Amino acid sequence: MSGTYDESSSLEETTDSFWEVGQYKRTVKRIDDGHRLCNDLMNCIQERAKIEKAYAQQLTDWSKRWRQLVDKGPQYGTVERAWTAVMTEAEKVSELHQEVKNNLINEDFEKVRNWQKDSYHKQMMGSFKETKEAEEGFKKAQKPWAKKLKELDAARKLYHLACKEEKLALTREANSKAEPAVAAEQQKKLHEKVDKCKQDSQKAKEKYEKVVEELGKCTPQYMENMEQVFDTCQQFEEKRLSFLREVLLDVKRHLNLTENQSYASVYRDLEHTIVSASAQEDLKWFSNTHGPGMHMNWPQFEEYNPELTHMISKKEKVKKPSEGVMLTNMTAAVDHAPASDRGSVSSYEKTQANTPEWSDEDHTAPQPAPSSSGSDTNGGSNPFEDVSGTGVRVRALYDYDGQEQDELTFKAGEELTMLEGEDEQGWCKGRLDSGQLGLYPANYVEAI
Repeated sequence: MSGTYDESSSLEETTDSFWEVGQYKRTVKRIDDGHRLCNDLMNCIQERAKIEKAYAQQLTDWSKRWRQLVDKGPQYGTVERAWTAVMTEAEKVSELHQEVKNNLINEDFEKVRNWQKDSYHKQMMGSFKETKEAEEGFKKAQKPWAKKLKELDAARKLYHLACKEEKLALTREANSKAEPAVAAEQQKKLHEKVDKCKQDSQKAKEKYEKVVEELGKCTPQYMENMEQVFDTCQQFEEKRLSFLREVLLDVKRHLNLTENQSYASVYRDLEHTIVSASAQEDLKWFSNTHGPGMHMNWPQFEEYNPELTHMISKKEKVKKPSEGVMLTNMTAAVDHAPASDRGSVSSYEKTQANTPEWSDEDHTAPQPAPSSSGSDTNGGSNPFEDVSGTGVRVRALYDYDGQEQDELTFKAGEELTMLEGEDEQGWCKGRLDSGQLGLYPANYVEAI
């Protein structure tokens, strides 16, 4: 008998090799995975596009809010233009990021979706056409070899079983010789059993070796057929990987704004505007508009004229309390001021925005405009000082956060006292329970 037999060799040895029966399924599964990865890439691009859109909107909202604040604030001149240029930068960058979002969705996303549609063909029943073709190709290539492998496995099992029977017969014969009580006839039968087992074992071995040889002859053709199908799958996967790389480069090109000449020009323009700002130019403008450079009707000797007595009395009424400057002259100076000089956003601007110019026919002088610091630049007093009166109790409908020092801040549900009713601009004068006086929007409260 063969001395190479070992019972442990009867255990089937399996490996993770591609050449094992059925292990080609990982290659087939890769086709389905490729389709799913296209979906993942589209989701990835879509999420980034949403981020770009949200960022563009945030820049726009920020720019709009701060442009209004700076526009209504006390900053003036070339420095104001430089400050406003920062908001212009945000608006232009917002447009560029909106363009990035459009490119990601309209070009990159659509490119992946169209490629996926052209490369994977869903069948009415089952998986994709490409998956089925690969599966059938591998099965066809593996079928003859798998059949021989099955015969080999059966021959191996028969041979090992014959070896096991032979070994058992030899053991029994040896044991019988060691026991004198065993009859000669019995020993003869045991010996014949051993001879028969040796013959069976030899026949099984020869058959086993023959099947191994036949399988070996089939193996080269098996390997060639398997490699052909595998190469086809590799070519399909190579197209997907190359396409994925191409799309990612497109995404990078759309995201990389540093390669966009419009993006670079945004910051060139911003730098030019900021560098062009001149403190000396702004100081000169302020001096001519609000300082010593302003026009002044200096007092002069006037002859008595009975016809002008009434007009003079009217003009005297419209003088500011602390100055001898005529209000009509002040109005003219403001009219000639550049649009960029708006001063602080105060309650006076809110209530006087649509007030017509004062004329000689006015019988009462207007109150001086309060500033955010509590006093007018020309020395006027705060209109909220020493305000008395019981007023009317009202309740806040909404939260309001005062934008200026002369405005109240309160929460919805808080009660306060209305001292003066709504003016033409929709503002009321009131007092909080803490004693603070100020203005608030009339439509933010209701009477109790």
